[in-house]
Amino acid sequence: FREDLYYRLNTVPITVPPLRDRGDDIYLLFRKFTADFSEKHRVKPISLTPDAVRLLTRFRFPGNIRQLKNLAEQISVLEIDREVDATRLATYLPAAQTSQLPALLPGHGSGGAGGDFGSYSERDILYRLLFDMRRDMTDLKKVVLELASGTGPRPAADAQELLRQNSHLFTNLGEASPYPGPDGAAEASGYLLPPGTGPLRVDVASPTSYTDEDEDIQTEDISHETEEETLSLDAIEKEMILKALRKHHNKRKYAAQDLGISERTLYRKLKQYDLESA
Repeated sequence: FREDLYYRLNTVPITVPPLRDRGDDIYLLFRKFTADFSEKHRVKPISLTPDAVRLLTRFRFPGNIRQLKNLAEQISVLEIDREVDATRLATYLPAAQTSQLPALLPGHGSGGAGGDFGSYSERDILYRLLFDMRRDMTDLKKVVLELASGTGPRPAADAQELLRQNSHLFTNLGEASPYPGPDGAAEASGYLLPPGTGPLRVDVASPTSYTDEDEDIQTEDISHETEEETLSLDAIEKEMILKALRKHHNKRKYAAQDLGISERTLYRKLKQYDLESA
């Protein structure tokens, strides 16, 4: 937005302060709204006692004029006694609520110890978690690639050693790793594999060689099976009409009810599909 346009349009500035800054106007506006309501509905207007007036003028009215008008109309409708004191008025005023935002992490912004994430903002924490996940995924891809890169059965000892070297990838799965950590000690008694599972042996099939004789092998292409049932909406609709007529012994009134259409629509469909003799 161009600043020169602002000053070109800013000819007569009008400042409208919020209702809480015009305490003397609150009671006048309240009387005006209650008088309008009583005149419209032919009822006696609401009046406030002096202590109720003081309570009303001290209220902040975060909703400004609309909140004050709704309050005046609410009291005019619900109150039988047309003179309202501070006790009754307080029941219509919402309790002062303090905002609980922004929510701070323990120790964040206060110099206290907040753990590993005490000095990080929420965005920094998310970035850190995403980077950790990305690093784990990269390491896991490397492990899978090493397991699948052999041309024959891989020795079980090599597979176990490979998993042992990457045991940190299995410690964040909610269960303990079945392989000892780098220090050689088992981290916990949990298992990623069922207890009693023998040494892991990874067999990677070697590439299969093909000859010209394999071309004679007949294969079944299951992805191009002929669809026996028709997907035409007209055919399906015609079939449903015939089923409904057979079900109700050609009584078109009940057939139409079963199909969820009017009897007039059923007659039109019978003529459309040349089923009038059905």
